[in-house]
Amino acid sequence: QVHLVESGGDSVQAGGSLRLSCATIRNMYGRYCMAWFRQAPGRERESVVTITSASMTTYADSVKGRFTASRDNSQSTLYLQMNSLKPEDTAMYYCAMAGTSFCPGVDPNTYAYWGQGTQVTVSS
Repeated sequence: QVHLVESGGDSVQAGGSLRLSCATIRNMYGRYCMAWFRQAPGRERESVVTITSASMTTYADSVKGRFTASRDNSQSTLYLQMNSLKPEDTAMYYCAMAGTSFCPGVDPNTYAYWGQGTQVTVSS
């Protein structure tokens, strides 16, 4: 069983910054693709960024240049630094882990493990 625990969500004003964290106790964390997804009310869950075991990242166009994902394999922790936040970034943010070292894409159904989510609210 893999446990993913997100933290760092908060309410901020537009233009602000937040740093999300995702911790896992899985021993082999460093070998697997990780990702951040988000889901706003009434919308489908969408990929924010995927990051391979080698820390190669793929960002959604909507967050490029503003968000930065990183992983500390020694600490089994995934991070998402979010800068220049916009109201449209408001969503529940989820950490996910694939069962492979490469990232299977942006379809959430291809990720095996999920955290419970952390809420990010950006006000104008």
